[in-house]
Amino acid sequence: MSQMPEVPPFDLKASLKKPIKWALGVGFVTAAITLFLPNYYKSEVRLLPVESKGLGGNLGGLASAAAAFGVSLPGGDSSDANFVDVLSSRWLKEQLLRTEFQFHSRLWRFGSERLETCTLYSYLGQKNTDRAIKALDGILVSSRDLKSKVIVISAETKSPELSQLVAQRTGKLLEVFLQEKGRTRGGAKATFAEARLKEARHEMDDAEEVLRRFLEGNRNYLSSADPAVRLTGIRLETELRLRQQLVTTLAMNREQALLEEKNDVPILNVLDSGNLPIEKSKPTRSTIVVSVAMLVGVSSWIWLNRKWVKVKLLADDESEISVQESQ
Repeated sequence: MSQMPEVPPFDLKASLKKPIKWALGVGFVTAAITLFLPNYYKSEVRLLPVESKGLGGNLGGLASAAAAFGVSLPGGDSSDANFVDVLSSRWLKEQLLRTEFQFHSRLWRFGSERLETCTLYSYLGQKNTDRAIKALDGILVSSRDLKSKVIVISAETKSPELSQLVAQRTGKLLEVFLQEKGRTRGGAKATFAEARLKEARHEMDDAEEVLRRFLEGNRNYLSSADPAVRLTGIRLETELRLRQQLVTTLAMNREQALLEEKNDVPILNVLDSGNLPIEKSKPTRSTIVVSVAMLVGVSSWIWLNRKWVKVKLLADDESEISVQESQ
């Protein structure tokens, strides 16, 4: 049996002096460096979607419209999940990048504030739209709560005002998509009714023109001795009344379809309109300083006492082996 290595004498108090000094020194330097890190501010908009009576049939139209703008909507899910996918769509992000904002910012943390007016694309400073969209994902996040169905839009930038403006603009763009881009059953009915009404009006105009030409030569056709003239006049009048009744019916159907379209559009109740952040969201300087100091302290202690640690570990391993052999 091999002889167990002898554990050298160890003074814990003496072994901690240098690691503590190094940890404090590095922590002080880290604290000084973190003072120059820029502050970030987060603003949040909270929306509560209300499903309208016609919204169940609206998902198919919404999905079709979303697909045209590069949005992939999952099937069989609730509409609020679709809204989050709309918020992640390329169409919405491109609209957001082209929006011009006016806000106050600082060149560095201790610099003076200045008023800036620029698009979000210019603020991100990317070479092309694809890179700008990827950079936008780093400052704009949208999510939903599965239980409450609340949709949260959060924007985090170096300017409190810009964070608030970006979050609010994103919520407005979502409403624009739902009202203007999303196709609904009522909207499809209104479109069809409008086209059919236009055709019916042309047909009514043609029927009026035919009757007018007939009346120019047969003003008193009802008292005419020729039965064929009387029958032709009655037929033309009947045809005109049918066309007029069709136009009236289609006009009423179009108005009803327009009302259904408004009912089909989801309602977004604004719970939080987007606050102007005062306290920074990051960086957490105290956490960074403590983490770096602890890492330096532990690493330096292990390095300075590596011989004792190595012998201690070998001794523990051999003692464990001897116990297993004795059993």
